[in-house]
Amino acid sequence: MQLANRSALRLVVGMALLSVSILNPGAAGAQERRAGLRSSPYGISPFPSPQWWVDSTLDMASRLPGSTPAVVWIVGEVLFPVDCGLSFPNPTPGTTYPNVVFKSSVDENEPYFDAFDQAGIKVWLQVEPGNADVGTLIGLVMQQYAHHPSVVGFGVDVEWYNNKKFRNGRAVTDAEASAWASQVRSFNSAYLLFTKHWLEEKMPPTYRTDMVFVDDSQGFRSLDAMANEFAAWGQAFAPAPVGFQFGYARDRKWWSKFADPPKTLGDAIRARVPNNSELIWVDFTAYEIWPPE
Repeated sequence: MQLANRSALRLVVGMALLSVSILNPGAAGAQERRAGLRSSPYGISPFPSPQWWVDSTLDMASRLPGSTPAVVWIVGEVLFPVDCGLSFPNPTPGTTYPNVVFKSSVDENEPYFDAFDQAGIKVWLQVEPGNADVGTLIGLVMQQYAHHPSVVGFGVDVEWYNNKKFRNGRAVTDAEASAWASQVRSFNSAYLLFTKHWLEEKMPPTYRTDMVFVDDSQGFRSLDAMANEFAAWGQAFAPAPVGFQFGYARDRKWWSKFADPPKTLGDAIRARVPNNSELIWVDFTAYEIWPPE
């Protein structure tokens, strides 16, 4: 499946977004529907150019009408066993932060975020924290990137939260979720926090304010099995918005049979999960849908 003509694609998506805002002035609020791709330093190789990310994300959103194009962009990956590696230089050279590693002498993300700003693509800034303090990571990441109009919030992959000590990560408490969400909103009152896992018990038990709950489960028998599990996730956190990552290689045996896998999976989720706000195709198989340049 090839990308559509770039100019035509941008026009179609832009007109769709305009019509959504006209028909529903509140569409950009808490229940905005976003669709796009996930990006990680390890999930796609060779790593694509900013133009590929723009074109592919716009195309993903165009397959699910009414969607705002968006990316989940991992700016901090777990470095085994316990560190979080950030993909930008230390903003205060000489200052050290426990379990935080600055992997690069140059900011690896700025060219992409500049392109997303221009294309109207929204950006979630996500970390895999390891043993690093999440509040510290929020401060470092948001100070680095909050100037970008494309940023919509901050995400924590709970699978990697104190993962060395706790199998599949440590469950987030209500107090932690409240503190993290408040810190994220201190940079912009419209920002949201997401926490991500495939186990409901890893999410904060009752705290729901300005949060999105993302399910990244995989290894389903079929489309119906995926939709059933995602529907249960949506019900568990309703009326709070929820999101989903899908398109994993473990599920390729059934999704690859569809003529348009991103649309088919996205439509199935929307039909079952009315409080859905994020539909994200993972980078691990993105080249199978959007071929490399």
